[in-house]
Amino acid sequence: MLMIGIDVGGTNTDAALLSEDKHVLATAKVPTNHQDPLTSTHTVLEKILADVSNNQPVQLHLSTTLSTNAIIEGKGEPTAVIAIPGPGINLANYGFDFPVYTVQGYIDHRGRLVRDVDKEEVLAAAKKAKVNGAQSLAVVSKFSPRNSQLETGVRDIILESGPEFHQITLGHKLSGSLNFPRRIMSAYLNTRVASQQIEFVKMLKAVIASYPNITDVRILKADGGTMTLDDSCVKPIETILSGPAASLNAALALSQYTQDNVVVVDIGGTTTDIAVVVGGKALYQRGGAVIGNYHTLVPALLTCSIGLGGDSEIHFINNQIEIGPKRAGMAICCGGEQLTPTDAAVALELTRLGDRSRAIAALEQIAYKFSLTWKELAQLIINAFTQQLSQAIDCLYHKLKQVPVYTVSEILAPPDIRPRVMVGLGGPAPVFIPLTAKRLGLPWEILPEHESANGIGAAAACSTVAITLHVDTEQELMVIPELGYKEQLCQKMLIDQPWVRKTAVEKLTAYASQIGLNDCGDVQIVEEEAFNIVRGFNTTGRIFNIRAQIRPGVYRVAGDSNC
Repeated sequence: MLMIGIDVGGTNTDAALLSEDKHVLATAKVPTNHQDPLTSTHTVLEKILADVSNNQPVQLHLSTTLSTNAIIEGKGEPTAVIAIPGPGINLANYGFDFPVYTVQGYIDHRGRLVRDVDKEEVLAAAKKAKVNGAQSLAVVSKFSPRNSQLETGVRDIILESGPEFHQITLGHKLSGSLNFPRRIMSAYLNTRVASQQIEFVKMLKAVIASYPNITDVRILKADGGTMTLDDSCVKPIETILSGPAASLNAALALSQYTQDNVVVVDIGGTTTDIAVVVGGKALYQRGGAVIGNYHTLVPALLTCSIGLGGDSEIHFINNQIEIGPKRAGMAICCGGEQLTPTDAAVALELTRLGDRSRAIAALEQIAYKFSLTWKELAQLIINAFTQQLSQAIDCLYHKLKQVPVYTVSEILAPPDIRPRVMVGLGGPAPVFIPLTAKRLGLPWEILPEHESANGIGAAAACSTVAITLHVDTEQELMVIPELGYKEQLCQKMLIDQPWVRKTAVEKLTAYASQIGLNDCGDVQIVEEEAFNIVRGFNTTGRIFNIRAQIRPGVYRVAGDSNC
């Protein structure tokens, strides 16, 4: 089956077509329409499908900034949270910048119901949220990954007797982790962007219906894997930061450095994304993705985005040049109105783009004010760009030295994470990567198809999904919170760690098949804990927590198109 990857970036929307044996057959690029990103997607899809015959089946992978932009820009549906913290927690101390309504109820750390919610209190909280403008709700209980009864109870009360809300997200459906504040954040953001994602998927399906050879469509996630369209409507929060994930996937798919410590740098027109690879393995955010000021439980590749790109604004402050963080627009050499780093590169003949004479004229006009030649000013701009980029890379690695570093399947502590090579992609990469690498004393590589590599990274992504299995043998209870699954067990004396591992693999495999992910890789156990339950001087049971995952990964790709 052919693969098409589309990445909706801040400046351009890139597409790539891969053959069945993972060679690049074609690439395409169109400007991103920020008011209507689906238009950009449709346009670039038409371009790339021109190289596909009607009888060839195609799988489409889409990396979209829709949810990310909505969160960063404060958009989305007005949403409130109904929280059930139980005793000992004052949610006001967490400084949430969205409405949180607390109701009574308590599940203990073992998942046992201590106090049920009160129907009238729940209805009063829901009505207050509605009066204050909330159109959707998130419901989060402290120990809901162990027992979701309170969350589902609140939802059922509201659906039966309360005001109508467009969406209701239950916290336990998003993660099996017990980090209560992060689960509140995750559920809130998921609810806020859900209606937008549902509408986007509806329109996308209408577009795809015009192309009968597109047999499957998947959305890129923050962890570098993909999910189905329907699943993205339930968990749209998992699609955040899919752009940086596409960048890192591209490096893993195309780079010749497959076993090295690599800093991956994707320089676009608007932003630069930086990611870290250690020993050929991608690093992951500890605890979950951070977007803006929101700390979530969303599994995510460890990336850093800075407002530095080929089309960034140039500021002259106290005889110093600062670039970004906002985009100036199109470079003057391409018909724009403000000087950009791209103009400096074109003027110095570091790249060929647009009208060089326009770039030189713009530089001359500004250089005169500082008693400089246009060449001197252009070189200062290039130097400022590479200095800011090298400082950002140094800062990221300095931070990583302070905390344990996570790969997808293990903790590396304390690893030697220092980069041995810089791998670059993006349109401006051939200009700035060699210069930045020289500053840092690193060898460098520009990826094949570097201008459209993000589309290749999206196309090369493999599907992934994970579950958390919790077993309490004393209570003879097994729970999978993400699936809302609960089962009473028998013969608890026969339950041991191998049995729990085997069961986690079986449950995840069945779930993957259920949601249409039949082409996934092997299931791996990525986290596990086991505790004895002791009463008096006797062991009365054991608690197992296991996270099973179809490991995110990418296909190796040969970048040999003639586009």
